[in-house]
Amino acid sequence: MQLVSWTASKKAGAPGTPGSASTSTSTGSAAISGGPCVPKGWYSRGYLPHLDQPGLCQSITFRLHDSVPEQVIQRWKEELHWRENLPSDALAVVALRQRIVIYEDAGHGACWLREAHIATLVENALLHFDGERYRLMAWCIMPNHVHVLIETFPGHPLHKVLHSWKSFTAQKANEWLERKGEFWAREYYDRFIRDERHFNQTVAYIEQNPVKAGLVTSAEAWRFSSASRRCSE
Repeated sequence: MQLVSWTASKKAGAPGTPGSASTSTSTGSAAISGGPCVPKGWYSRGYLPHLDQPGLCQSITFRLHDSVPEQVIQRWKEELHWRENLPSDALAVVALRQRIVIYEDAGHGACWLREAHIATLVENALLHFDGERYRLMAWCIMPNHVHVLIETFPGHPLHKVLHSWKSFTAQKANEWLERKGEFWAREYYDRFIRDERHFNQTVAYIEQNPVKAGLVTSAEAWRFSSASRRCSE
């Protein structure tokens, strides 16, 4: 796999947009039911703000439901004097996100993504619609959370892309684990990429996450990541 650069992404454009490599209007099996989707712009589904806008490169983190317990998040929100509908750069939002990142990397919860067959399931789900619903640029599947960098395409808003990943993998993983109930946390974190420098920093952050967590000594050694896939091809 060759990593798509920020510059190449901006030149290629998204399918169905002026200047893109493909302007076909046929969606075939990749179509999302319910007709055309209107971008939401900035919105909130809970404690983190989200941005839905096609053509953006966005860094996304989603996690297992028990990786950061809800009561822990509620306690942090009280400590940070949380209010609803805070902007993404508000001090409380930034501080909450930092606490979640540290807690995630500590490896709390069942860490079902340590299981190779479940991590493979998730990785395959990310790869499945690459180039069709989004452009997949980097990823890393950690024991209890997932980092992804994608460019969103028109007609496939971010929240629906996330839903397709999470609903399919949750059903299969629960079946294999012989369990019922929530698999993924409802919330996720997303951040749009401002420029090429931010893009490169984000790719490095995603691929170096297993090294930072002390799981491996090099990014390429973490099997379920874009760094490993590039190295093996």
